[in-house]
Amino acid sequence: MMAVTRTASIMGIDGFMVCIEVDITQGLPAFIMVGLAEGAVRESRIRVSSAIRNAGYILPLRKIVANLAPADIRKVGSAFDLPLAMAILGSLGHISQERFVTWAMAGELSLDGDLRGVPGTFPMALACREAGISGMIVPHENSAEASLVGGLDVRSASTLRHAAEFMHGTGTLPKSPSGSRAGRVETCEDLRDIAGQQSARRALEIAAAGGHSFLLSGPPGAGKSMLVQRLPSILPPLTEQESLETTKIWSVAGLLDSSSPLKDRPPFRAPHHTITPAALAGGGGIPRPGEISLAHNGVLFLDELPEFPTRVLDVLRQPIEEGRILLVRSARSFLFPSRFLLAAAMNPCPCGFRGHPGRSCTCTDIQAKRYRSRISGPLLDRIDLHVEVPPVEVEALEEGEGEPSAPVALRVEQARECARRRFERYGVGSDSGATVNSALTSAQLRKLPSLDDRARHILARAVRGYNLTARTWHRLQKVAWTIADLDGADSVTAHHVSEALHYRTGEREGLSVHVP
Repeated sequence: MMAVTRTASIMGIDGFMVCIEVDITQGLPAFIMVGLAEGAVRESRIRVSSAIRNAGYILPLRKIVANLAPADIRKVGSAFDLPLAMAILGSLGHISQERFVTWAMAGELSLDGDLRGVPGTFPMALACREAGISGMIVPHENSAEASLVGGLDVRSASTLRHAAEFMHGTGTLPKSPSGSRAGRVETCEDLRDIAGQQSARRALEIAAAGGHSFLLSGPPGAGKSMLVQRLPSILPPLTEQESLETTKIWSVAGLLDSSSPLKDRPPFRAPHHTITPAALAGGGGIPRPGEISLAHNGVLFLDELPEFPTRVLDVLRQPIEEGRILLVRSARSFLFPSRFLLAAAMNPCPCGFRGHPGRSCTCTDIQAKRYRSRISGPLLDRIDLHVEVPPVEVEALEEGEGEPSAPVALRVEQARECARRRFERYGVGSDSGATVNSALTSAQLRKLPSLDDRARHILARAVRGYNLTARTWHRLQKVAWTIADLDGADSVTAHHVSEALHYRTGEREGLSVHVP
């Protein structure tokens, strides 16, 4: 007799439906699996056979043929264990197949029949709902994650026996509350811990308000890492759409907290400089999200930036510009969202004390130049704010605490709201989902009001004098708009452009700009 169960698998960060067809016939004992199953899926034959016997069912010595459809898409992971075992039990007549049409299931089986959690349950549940499936059985540790998908009856099981009795109609399974979105309240380090560094704090506020990338440069101990680590404390919570996008990515990576799976705060990722390009961008035969995708809608912090290999840093170019990364394999391409705020920190030279007012640098000019040249010009051109972080003055340390994060976060939220109202007024952002100034395209930027004459003159003079690129021209305008939003202004003035230029060139309005 033949039986068919339904489950879902992952491709990129999206789920797709899979039908598991099992036919048990007379013949030499064998367990044959077809349908482009990779290693972990093929090994499920051993886990499923032991789990069925240890759950108290009889598995006769017959020929078992299992097909995973569609057969032209590679299947990965251990989530096929439970639906495969249920299909076998249904084919043998141990359980009724009545519910197989409207229910899906996913989970890994241990040899004794216990169910274990699997990554990617959230996008799997989304795929089941879109396919018209009414309910889904998942391991207990995945139930909160799957219940985030509204309109799906999610039941959690701890063993194969419990799941089989529920499908047969002789048992019950606990129902997870549908659409539960109560995320964990995360505590962040506070900006009050930072003494002094007013210029760097201001740059941090601008970066948070407009989603702008920034680079902090200064000697060791100046507080660069402390500043970046407190950036999440001034970022607004994620919108519902952003939260679901981020949760989907973290689900596929298997990083969600089973007790509070919803990601409602911007993620913060800080990989070590020994990271590989594949780990940063995502990779593998069936690509999985890398660090830049795990930082989607959040912060990617690269400390000691010149220590990262150039081939790793160059991976960042496309994601910074487009907010996504396309990974191409021989059979398929995979698109991962990667719109993040890049925060980087570095020393001015290998010893770290070039330009220090109280300590002498031991590096030669060639060593310092070689150290800075590890960061390519195209990458630097994509960083909006270049900030010098000087040593902390003793007077600042004696004064104690700085301004807390709460009032800064309020100003950031007000600035973002100001930008959202402007986007709606001028029909900007709706086609690309842009919610911050840094995400605007050049075409969208042209829809906004023009700079006043003085602001336009200052910007044009700086572009000519410093030989800035067209990309920098547009990025400076975006930063200027963010500064205007923080001021509550409806237009960009010379003051806003001047401050934006300061973070790119170190010059402010009134300082000479050489025009060749």
